[in-house]
Amino acid sequence: MTPPRTAAVDDALRRLENTEPEIRAWVRVDPDGARAAAEAAPDGPLRGVPFGVKDIIDVAGLPTECGTPLRRGRIATHHAWLVDRLRHAGAVPLGKTVTTEFAYFHPGPTRNPHHPAHTPGGSSSGSAAAVAAGVVPLALGSQTAGSLTRPASYCGVAGYVAPVGAWSTRGFTGLSPSLDAPGLLAARVSDLGGAVEAVDGTRTEEPESLRILVWPGTELTAVDPAMLSALHRTRQALAASGAATDDLGTQAATPALADGHATVMAYEAARSLAAEHSEHPGALSTHLRDLLDRGHSTPEADYRAALETARTARARLLDLLSDADAILGPAAPGPAPHGLGATGTPVLSRPWQLLGLPVVTVPGHRDPHGMPLGLQLVGHPDRVGRLLGAALRAEEAIR
Repeated sequence: MTPPRTAAVDDALRRLENTEPEIRAWVRVDPDGARAAAEAAPDGPLRGVPFGVKDIIDVAGLPTECGTPLRRGRIATHHAWLVDRLRHAGAVPLGKTVTTEFAYFHPGPTRNPHHPAHTPGGSSSGSAAAVAAGVVPLALGSQTAGSLTRPASYCGVAGYVAPVGAWSTRGFTGLSPSLDAPGLLAARVSDLGGAVEAVDGTRTEEPESLRILVWPGTELTAVDPAMLSALHRTRQALAASGAATDDLGTQAATPALADGHATVMAYEAARSLAAEHSEHPGALSTHLRDLLDRGHSTPEADYRAALETARTARARLLDLLSDADAILGPAAPGPAPHGLGATGTPVLSRPWQLLGLPVVTVPGHRDPHGMPLGLQLVGHPDRVGRLLGAALRAEEAIR
């Protein structure tokens, strides 16, 4: 007997009902709309697959509220570009997932599915938690600093951040145009690869030879010993599989890039949210007001200098990545911190986001307490297929 076209949606709704009271990953679920979309879905590679949509991304007919009362009840009239692409592939939006306030630091109610007393991470937290809880196999996120990579690491799922500018941000509520990038979350790297191919046709390429540059990130922040051990074990496993591994060293000059990222983000966010800042300052969190105040006080010369730092560093890194498949490093300084009042630090993502490079978060490691530890692979924007192939090799090595 052929299962109904709504079978995957119905299964997802049952799992959501069981997990949502504890995890709180969703702000709005649209059962009737999802079932109707599943019935009408085209015969694409993702036919009937339900997915979650971060609540800064438009789904026609549903509110896009951006984690703030200032956007309450604002109904989207069109699908975002990325939602359109997935719908053309047959996938079905199930509803909207929790985001932090305007995709910045102020946390929402979502809890980490691996331990509800721990944060799920930054602004794509609801999407990461929805995938980690097994509700949906795919969810949409975005990254401006570490908003997708970090929650993927904390929640133990795979994540993909597209190169800045490669995927349209039409239908996204952005924060920093030079840094904003759409992305995807899935249970495994292989699932990500299928979704990326459905969106833009990029196929995962499994290279016969693999060269990885290893970066521990310790010049930016203290990295948990368990994370460094996970990085070391993965490097050894990749080398045992025939990959060449070398140290990145100081070639990337990541401290200057992290500082430049913070400057660009504050400067552009202050202009993106100028109306909210001037008209409703009391409705914004202290986190966000501080960012916008910093951006307004940043001289344009400092902003231009940060962009120039990014331009010259990008040329240097692309040259390095023309001879290597990826940079392998920690996706976060350690496991998800205890508590729900903060979302952790994005510092290990800042350099790569400033350069607009694609990133894949690879799950599979755990700390001694059983909390997930994710690694990130950073690649060349013109070689995303090879980056996905390298990530697949890393995931297999971890397993």
